[in-house]
Amino acid sequence: MTAATIAGHSNKSEYSKKNGYRKSSKTPWGNPIVYFFSLVLVAICITPVLYIIFGGFRTNSQITNHPSGMPNPWVPDNYKTVVESDIFWTELKNSTIVGIATMVGVVVLSIMVSFVIARYKFRYAPLMYALFSAGLMFPMTVGITPLYLLIRNLGLANSLWGLILPQIAFGLPQTIIILVPFLLSIPNELEEACLLDGCSRLGFFWRMVIPLSMPGVATTGILTFVGSWNAYMLPLFVLSDANKYTLPLGVQMFSSEHSVDTAQVLAFTSLAMIPALICFTIFQKKIVGGLTGAVKG
Repeated sequence: MTAATIAGHSNKSEYSKKNGYRKSSKTPWGNPIVYFFSLVLVAICITPVLYIIFGGFRTNSQITNHPSGMPNPWVPDNYKTVVESDIFWTELKNSTIVGIATMVGVVVLSIMVSFVIARYKFRYAPLMYALFSAGLMFPMTVGITPLYLLIRNLGLANSLWGLILPQIAFGLPQTIIILVPFLLSIPNELEEACLLDGCSRLGFFWRMVIPLSMPGVATTGILTFVGSWNAYMLPLFVLSDANKYTLPLGVQMFSSEHSVDTAQVLAFTSLAMIPALICFTIFQKKIVGGLTGAVKG
């Protein structure tokens, strides 16, 4: 080994010690303070979820005597009772129908509107984008009363369509704001090459825009589905038939009916939130990639 090589290794070791990098890896360790606060944040977020899940395996006496203890013994009867009830599966079906229909409606409409705003050059494109951006300043909670009156006048009260259509309308602004930068990042040279090859604007949209914007489409679709799954305020106003309840509203009603059976309420709540947690866990990379990624020219 030459002197230069030894000196290089020595400098690399000193650089590693000074800056906190591992000697045998290109990945830095990072600041320990960052790791500490990250672990604290993770603990704050995951502790209530674990408490609800584990609480479903306990009895009411265990929860009363040791609120923060672990199940001892483990009691799966609470989950078994919930799973065997028809109410849970009916509400699960309703939430799935509403979530999927809302997701499809928002994604289809937003990708078309975003394509027009991003790829067509006309005077009112910035105004349209600003109009949809302003929609984020008016959440559904603010206009829930006039929205309910409109739904009732249209004959959609106490129906799943009374949930799907308003959620599509209120989901468009956020989705369009995410998708427009994606479509703007597609190089103009790519569109010009497609047009020279005889591809129409509509053909460019189907063959190039949609495949290239799939990370953004997947992200907005997942966020829309989870947001619809967790919606509570709108179902509370629109639905009055127990057979039309979605899971968030069903959890509240179940809690009211079984207020003395805390363990069973926790079991019902944990089963209601598990699908959303699984969805986020499986597609978390697509969500991050969709929010940060773009097509580079």
